[in-house]
Amino acid sequence: MRLLHTSDWHLGRSFHRVGLLDAQAAFIDHLVATARAERVDAVLVAGDVYDRALPSLPAVELFDDALHRLAALGVPTVMISGNHDSARRLGVASGLIDRAGIHLRTDPAGCATPVVLADEHGPVALYGLPYLEPALVREEFTLDRAGHTEVLSAAMTRVRADLAARPAGTRSVVLAHAFVAGGAPSDSERDITVGGVAAVPADVFEGIDYVALGHLHGCQTISDRVRYSGSPLAYSFSEADHRKSMWLVDLGADGSVAAERVDCPVPRPLARIRGRLGELLEDPEHARHEDSWVEATLTDPHRPHEPMARLRKRFPHALALAFEPERTDADPHASYAQRLRGRSDRQIAEDFVTHVRGTGPDTAERGVLRDAFDAVRSDAARAETD
Repeated sequence: MRLLHTSDWHLGRSFHRVGLLDAQAAFIDHLVATARAERVDAVLVAGDVYDRALPSLPAVELFDDALHRLAALGVPTVMISGNHDSARRLGVASGLIDRAGIHLRTDPAGCATPVVLADEHGPVALYGLPYLEPALVREEFTLDRAGHTEVLSAAMTRVRADLAARPAGTRSVVLAHAFVAGGAPSDSERDITVGGVAAVPADVFEGIDYVALGHLHGCQTISDRVRYSGSPLAYSFSEADHRKSMWLVDLGADGSVAAERVDCPVPRPLARIRGRLGELLEDPEHARHEDSWVEATLTDPHRPHEPMARLRKRFPHALALAFEPERTDADPHASYAQRLRGRSDRQIAEDFVTHVRGTGPDTAERGVLRDAFDAVRSDAARAETD
């Protein structure tokens, strides 16, 4: 069985205020053309279809167009909700849409109800696990207190129970939206940390023939059977070195996996350049970036006059500007942003306690801070599902 694995479309998202809807439409064209040309048996979309819980009308129209075109091809599509989606809104009319071969899986209660397809070698059960926000699904899985690993493990226990009751030789595919240990994040994913832990171990999916992951925006292989497709477009400059693609997966009669990457269209390359303003404007090495979206980091000791206007004379698509004067880390004038770089919200709060009191928080106090940040995240997640 041939599967086309994609995720993290983030329909409606912009890139530093540059609209990407045309680029996203070009990706949908590419997706449909690939499904047709490669004669795929199913398309897998592993969450974050939209960029926000209340998507714009143009984003909804593009999603609607994608579903109609895939249904017209007669290619079954299995799609789950991600942490950016409103599961309830994405799942509206899913029972009716299911009849067209578009299978939306947004309800955690249905995670063990697969879409069953078949080829000449027998059945394949495809299980869609929507993004499982621990605070919102603990009751569903009868867990008093849990993080990502516990809720995903509980969901997989149900999946394995259903799979065990199916005919011998039934192959299995799981779609999930999660941060799996071993994956490399970028700057454009929303933090899903709970209890100080975001990553779940890959062995949660032990025994499944293929796991189609979403959430991380870089295409990557956790193991031969566990893969991220990554986002089809770059959504931050931290993705400048990404090769945006989808996975074309062949699932053998014995459950073996053969996968190859299918490149996605690139609307405009990304470039991150660094140096003094005069150097950036004159260095011939940067000529190759003149038609790119550019993030420039200026290292001048003093902020130059009208730096963005001057940059855009050479780099008309410059979008982001940062200042990192040539100073040592010990310099008391180092920027606040520099001092905070790479630190989580909870670490920043703990540092603040240390700064104010002279001693860092003890174990109990760290627990209070952790619970406070988890509560804020849970409230935000509930607000998006209302």
